[in-house]
Amino acid sequence: MAIRAASPFNVLRFFDEGEELRIIKGGVTAAKGFKAAGVSCGIKQSGKKDMAVIYSEQLSSAAALFTSNALAAAPVRISRNHAASGKVHVIVANSGNANACTGEQGISDAIAMAQIAGEELAVDPHQVIVASTGIIGVPLAMEKIRLGIREAIADLRDNGSRDAAEAIRTTDTAAKEIAVEIEIGGKRIAVGGIAKGAGMIAPNLATMLSFVTSDAAVDPSLLKQCLKHSVDNSFNMITVDGEMSTNDTVVLLANGASGVKISTGSPGAAEFQEALDYVCSELARMIVKDGEGATKFIEIAVEKAKRAEDARRIALSIANSNLVKTAFFGEDANWGRIMAAVGGAGIAVDPDKIDVFLGSEQVVSSGQGSIFCVETVSRALKAPEIKVRVSLNAGKAEAKVWTTDLSYEYVKINAHYRT
Repeated sequence: MAIRAASPFNVLRFFDEGEELRIIKGGVTAAKGFKAAGVSCGIKQSGKKDMAVIYSEQLSSAAALFTSNALAAAPVRISRNHAASGKVHVIVANSGNANACTGEQGISDAIAMAQIAGEELAVDPHQVIVASTGIIGVPLAMEKIRLGIREAIADLRDNGSRDAAEAIRTTDTAAKEIAVEIEIGGKRIAVGGIAKGAGMIAPNLATMLSFVTSDAAVDPSLLKQCLKHSVDNSFNMITVDGEMSTNDTVVLLANGASGVKISTGSPGAAEFQEALDYVCSELARMIVKDGEGATKFIEIAVEKAKRAEDARRIALSIANSNLVKTAFFGEDANWGRIMAAVGGAGIAVDPDKIDVFLGSEQVVSSGQGSIFCVETVSRALKAPEIKVRVSLNAGKAEAKVWTTDLSYEYVKINAHYRT
């Protein structure tokens, strides 16, 4: 059974000078001026929700990041062009079918999704982002898609976030949503989002969809910087199985409905960034905790590296090692596999300086096994959350990656994905 996400903060996160970040309800519709819906249009044989629409009543500034997979799906190719203008009104996303490896028909169908939403909402189709997730290589059932988009638009509500989050799920065991609010200049702004993802999770956007909204007013160029910063430290630092999707998409919309303007260096800019960082990090953690077949949530921290990129590559080498992941599933303190993954990262390290900790216990000292309390390590490995710390003792840079163990259930899920 996949483990559920939990916030690292109870209710409040306090900034300097008494400013606070408060967790609120509402997900992607917590921000003023946003509505959402999720319906079933028959793409999934199960009859579960499979079509989501997110709509801003005002034209929004937009920033988006997409998969780096060379075989990007049709909706990714279309949405890259639409997002380039920095202005978006609508997001349309279906689950159950990825519309990937579907040739020119797939491109035409992705364009048609934007056109259908544009016609129904009287907006420019080029201001519509489209996204798909599900089985690769199967053409979309466009009549179902058309009816689904229309039905979802007819059902748009300012409390429709949960339905939209349900409608983008594939192998996820639960809907993923989060929202926070902060006060800037005496006015409150909200940042909220939804996401999907449980398998095929690797950096370069993991294998996921995530849609984030805010009612702050932010210039598209600054919004892109903010999104990249948040993604680099959240979605790009998670891995379940090291597999990259054809459909990864993260979109951030800011419609200005709160009346709060965020500009570079302005009061509140840092707070907006931290709120966005929090939302993206929470969604990323939810994805890992819902990893296919996962029984453990594992944090890999690499510290005292010469460069941040060195720390990142080593952390990912450990996190993506099937031998490491299966050892954690078996609750086996096999620190040798961790050391092998450090050495296999392609980074020059001094093996005689490396220290490794499992939970609070040091299991490697100066590159060699150290005497540790077996009972303490055993308790740490049986816990649903495990912390691994690797110190290279070569500099001051560090990186942190979140991953899962690799269980029998993961194989079962992916062995029968199409069937």
